[in-house]
Amino acid sequence: MIALSTQDITLEFGGEVILSEVSFAINDGDRLGIIGVNGAGKSSLFKIITGEYAPTSGAVYVQKGHTVGMLSQNADLTALPRDISCLEYMYTAHPELIALEGEISATEEALAEAAKSGKEALTMSLTARLAEQTARFSAGGGLEFRSRCRGMLLRLGFDEEMIERNIGTLSGGQYTRLALARLLATEPDILMLDEPTNHLDIDALSWLEGFIASYKKTVLIISHDRFFLDRTTNKTLWLRYGKARLYNGSYSRCKEQSEAEAASLEKRYKEQQKEIAKIKANIEFQRRCNREHNFVTIRSKEKQLARMEKIELAPKDEKNIRLSFATEEESAGEVVKVENLAFSYGGATLINNLSFLIRRYERVMLLGPNGCGKSTLMKLLNSLLVPTRGKITLGYNIKIGYYDQENRGLCPTNTVFEELRLEYPDKTDLELRSTLALFLFDADDITRTVSTLSGGERARLTLAKLILKKVNLLIMDEPTNHLDIGSCEALESALLAFDGTIIAVSHDRYFINKIATRIIELAPERDNGMLDYPLESYDDAFLEYMARREARRTAVAEKLTVVSDSRADYEQKKRENAKRRSEERQRARAEEKIAALEEELEALEEELFGSAASDYVRAAEIDTRKAQIEEELLELYEIVM
Repeated sequence: MIALSTQDITLEFGGEVILSEVSFAINDGDRLGIIGVNGAGKSSLFKIITGEYAPTSGAVYVQKGHTVGMLSQNADLTALPRDISCLEYMYTAHPELIALEGEISATEEALAEAAKSGKEALTMSLTARLAEQTARFSAGGGLEFRSRCRGMLLRLGFDEEMIERNIGTLSGGQYTRLALARLLATEPDILMLDEPTNHLDIDALSWLEGFIASYKKTVLIISHDRFFLDRTTNKTLWLRYGKARLYNGSYSRCKEQSEAEAASLEKRYKEQQKEIAKIKANIEFQRRCNREHNFVTIRSKEKQLARMEKIELAPKDEKNIRLSFATEEESAGEVVKVENLAFSYGGATLINNLSFLIRRYERVMLLGPNGCGKSTLMKLLNSLLVPTRGKITLGYNIKIGYYDQENRGLCPTNTVFEELRLEYPDKTDLELRSTLALFLFDADDITRTVSTLSGGERARLTLAKLILKKVNLLIMDEPTNHLDIGSCEALESALLAFDGTIIAVSHDRYFINKIATRIIELAPERDNGMLDYPLESYDDAFLEYMARREARRTAVAEKLTVVSDSRADYEQKKRENAKRRSEERQRARAEEKIAALEEELEALEEELFGSAASDYVRAAEIDTRKAQIEEELLELYEIVM
């Protein structure tokens, strides 16, 4: 059954057409990936579906009774309660259960009051109401929703301390993860996620992939994470030049289909053009002959051309950034040497006893869970922070180019052009304008202030500043954040062509797969603070890393098993003897307990049919206790048998 469809959606802003006659339909259970360059209208389409934007024309149809939930890429923090904990905020995803808890509590209080007052009819009525409310609470997941909320936060990278922190203390990235967790907890019929992989580490990404893969309802995902799209989607909507095309399959399958269709169309176009050229040449020849029967042929050929359905080439892909990194003269063989490095902040140790050596031409990816110190290490390498202990030694003739994921090197009040002019005063205006054009900043864009730029535009401006610097060591912190897929691919090509050394932090597994020649996984719990993975296959770096990571964990588990095997027989005999003695003691205690419970049960039955016969509250208490005793007796009988 169709869960969601759009019919000829058109959206215009200030005379500019963002979306033009966008139509598609998806069924219950579909997982749709939405791709396109920055500015293609992906987020606008989401807002039309949720009703935040009204389309210029067209309509959206959502199956009756279906709930819709959306995670925005840049969530609004202002309306959020600031003085409750993250866990309390998660509970608000279940208002019906919280309301039912309140009703149960009120009923319990009323029941106690009615029992004290001796109002038998009211007591019976309230008892029945309480039983019904409790049943509904249990059936709706009331007994486990709190533990589920805590578990979801833990899986998305919140530790126990963060779970109990007030929301007002969270960073933007932490709040985005909290908003994602709360949305997932509501389980809407149509789940809409705009760049959900931002701010998630690799383990959290893997969990989210599994969650979405097992989600039985409909999912729409906007993402530039190609690895994530391939693992979570079964359909792809590609927005290009305001138009939309729906493909069956994930991102990679969609791209293959698109390329195959474009190649087939181009082949047919060229064949048709050859045929048209032949017909026109024939017409021209007939005209030169200038005889009556020739004019009949000319008219016939002209009609043939007019009837021909002309094949048009597919529109070219939207412009992508173009870049290459200027290289300084060759560096020393040992580029960076880190020895016993430690860094503490606010009493907390982020990095401890870290040592490694990076050599010329290596492309090293730093991985690890959020909060393990990856960005801190990047700043230490770039001398933006001072180590608490240890040292970092750069090799001879090292020239660093640094990409900061927060784009802190940009001044909000500068124009785009001023950012480059102030950084490179020796460059001509033509050189600077040409550089900005490579990053899709046109004549109007370069006069805009940095404060008005989107996240993707800021990322492109930071890269534009970086490529004009001659370097032989690139230090890059999440360089693919905010870039669309085409820009990510252009960056990957430039880095692969870079004749120098690269140290990068990234959660983009597609990017890691293509770039890395070595992966260092920060592990603060280890004595040396890291795990080192030199790679053999550079085309599948991330997949090799995951395989070797799993192999290492398996080897550690097997080693622990081997160590314990030497004591296995001895420990087994000890356990068997201890178990036998324990069972004997347990049987003796069970027999004593059985006697006591049977005596209590007999006394309760006498009371139930005696003094409690007209006391409904006491009778209910006795019934409850009898059920408990009978259940306990069954367990004890099994022990002594």
